[in-house]
Amino acid sequence: MKILYAIQGTGNGHLCRALDIIPALREKADVDILVSGVQADVGLPYEIKFNLKGLSFIFGKNGGVDLWQTFAKNKTKRLINEIRNLPLEHYDLVINDFEPVSAWAALLKGIPCIALSHQAAVLDICSPQPIKKDPFGRFILKRYAPAKTKFGFHFSQINDNIFTPVIRKQVRELKIANKGHYTVYLPAYSDKKLLKILGNFPKVQWKVFSKHNKQATSFQNIEIQPVNNELFLESLASSKGVMCGAGFETPAEVLYLKKKLLVIPMKNQFEQHCNAAALEKLGVSVLKNLKTKQYSEIEKWLANDCIVSVDFPDRTSSIIDIVLSTYHQNYPSKETSVSKDLEVI
Repeated sequence: MKILYAIQGTGNGHLCRALDIIPALREKADVDILVSGVQADVGLPYEIKFNLKGLSFIFGKNGGVDLWQTFAKNKTKRLINEIRNLPLEHYDLVINDFEPVSAWAALLKGIPCIALSHQAAVLDICSPQPIKKDPFGRFILKRYAPAKTKFGFHFSQINDNIFTPVIRKQVRELKIANKGHYTVYLPAYSDKKLLKILGNFPKVQWKVFSKHNKQATSFQNIEIQPVNNELFLESLASSKGVMCGAGFETPAEVLYLKKKLLVIPMKNQFEQHCNAAALEKLGVSVLKNLKTKQYSEIEKWLANDCIVSVDFPDRTSSIIDIVLSTYHQNYPSKETSVSKDLEVI
């Protein structure tokens, strides 16, 4: 059986999850890897068969997605060519982690495509939703990487098709300590903004990991260094707490490590606001934004040592079994899978 495992390369979470999913897949099938998108800081120790530009969201420096840069750097003609030229006829199945090129190519060429992503869980009708509705954001999330069959990951198992997070082996094997510092990863904010806000808490030792700075530096009680996977994990494991965006993989890893957590969802990012709603339901502290009027909320979080308890067992291999079993049930042979059997949800 020949599988194309397609991964979204914007941000680090998809690639972190892939570190455990790829070896589990390769125990059961012949697997090639496709990655599309930019701005990830985590590499894969595997050969990448297709490395594409895809359709990326560009982080800004003021708390959200930079819509202008996102529009400017995504070229429609290039994306269409990538979709048309992807040779999916060589594959029996696409397993898709929110990757648009392979999802649309599979739809057009009649190749079975199964979504295995956090976004699939966010779109589930049982998934927690923010109070403020965002019809356009939900529309984009639904159409970005279409698939008929979907399995998802979320902070809790909502139903049989949604699993708890894949916590990579590298994180499960970390030695946990508390050296008193707070780790910060907020790539949608500039270093200048973070220095201004965090500098108001002079008794706290902050360790900031930045996408905007290429050299390590420090200002009084604040250390800033470029994103480095190993150093970041070491900082997480030895921290007192973590302040980060409301993505999925990093908050999940922080909860697994039993660290207190504060999240700030990015502007113009519907998925992160859904994540914030789910995390708040679990008891995690959530800030609307990073402005001066939030100082009191940050102070409350710093003073509160409550840890949210979660159970994230290692089920990666059994999840892959479930996904492949669904494929064999729905697509008994490649020849019977035709494009009309797939639909945009």
